[in-house]
Amino acid sequence: MNKLALAAVLIGGWLSSPANAAGDAAAGQAKAAVCAACHGADGKAIQAAYPNLAGQHPQYLAKQLTDYRDGNRVNALMSGQATNLSDQDIQDLAAYFGGMTKHENVATEENLTLGMNIYRGGITSADIAACSACHGPAGEGNPTAVWPQVSGQNAQYTADQLKLFRSGERANDPSDMMGSVAKRMTDEEIDAVANYIAGLHNTQ
Repeated sequence: MNKLALAAVLIGGWLSSPANAAGDAAAGQAKAAVCAACHGADGKAIQAAYPNLAGQHPQYLAKQLTDYRDGNRVNALMSGQATNLSDQDIQDLAAYFGGMTKHENVATEENLTLGMNIYRGGITSADIAACSACHGPAGEGNPTAVWPQVSGQNAQYTADQLKLFRSGERANDPSDMMGSVAKRMTDEEIDAVANYIAGLHNTQ
């Protein structure tokens, strides 16, 4: 079974789990006050090292919160915040942030061409497929497969996560898909593709 097929099996199991109940955005808003300290009241992160949450696929947000709660993804701040969340809390928060209008970002010119080439065409010499193969030409992701929307995400956050996947500190992706890619990328390549992704909406 190849990695994409295995990922589909794993994702299918998660989508049918009790943790994937329907979320109530209004209830999520009432529960999200503490989230605003880092992610902003409008879902736009207050620091580039934090992710923007507005407009992200609810399925992906719910998976990440569940992983933080259950110890499958570890972060000093988020692990503590998620510890006492119920399955319904998670779905409500995911519905709330997912229903917000997505924020856009702006890429710098410094390494934009390299980032574009990686995102659109991969890295042939390292046998790395194009990022767009999973995340889409416009970075919209795939909610059914629980692959995140990446367009407009903070470049520092994206680069940090790729480096965590590369080191193995983050390993909550099905069948190590992101880990296997990031392990073959240099810092320069990671920073370039993260920059391109941040302004992807402006490059179509």
